[in-house]
Amino acid sequence: MIRVVVVDDEALLRSGFELILNAADDIQVVATAVGAQAVEAVRREHPDVVLLDIRMPDVDGLTVLAELRTLPTAPVVAMLTTFDTDEYVMTALHSGAAGFLLKDTEPEHLAQLVRTLAAGGVVLSSRASHAVLRDRPSDPAPADTEEAARVNRLSDREREVLTLIAEGLSNADIGTRVHLSAGTVKDHVSAILTKLRVGSRVQAALIAQRAGLLDAREKAGDA
Repeated sequence: MIRVVVVDDEALLRSGFELILNAADDIQVVATAVGAQAVEAVRREHPDVVLLDIRMPDVDGLTVLAELRTLPTAPVVAMLTTFDTDEYVMTALHSGAAGFLLKDTEPEHLAQLVRTLAAGGVVLSSRASHAVLRDRPSDPAPADTEEAARVNRLSDREREVLTLIAEGLSNADIGTRVHLSAGTVKDHVSAILTKLRVGSRVQAALIAQRAGLLDAREKAGDA
């Protein structure tokens, strides 16, 4: 059973997410809370996944995220946002969030997104992530050029694994897709993070999106 805590200042959203997720056989919302109650609820319930509003009037989501990251057994945290683009999203991702999704995510997709998070995968709302990337300057900065060079230094297998990370797959799911053991996939992921000089799968996934690896995969699938 995947244990979930939903943190949001809107009672209607909390109850709606709770109703939708509890309808799944393998997910249980063990608590809902506003920002000021979030850390206490997580300490009490020990959830696997926390869905955390990025903007709340009492305590903002970035502050809660920072506190949750200091817990001995920190849960996986995904940020909730109303906006297609939110200036806090990139800060949250670089601060350890495992992804973000829009609050109007289709109900039938919500449970699967939680399963992906619990399995160690990355969740990046496509509509929101495209907006985040679109807001970057069109002319490549020196950092972006260096980033592209790092991607080019990956082996073909590592680029394939990186693309699957960006699609949100866990190590086990990647192993199934490319016929490798979970241990071998883990080694590839470690090598990828080292070569890209990032500290998390989310940061690697964003690099994959900026490098156009997902677009290339979609075009190859259409061919």
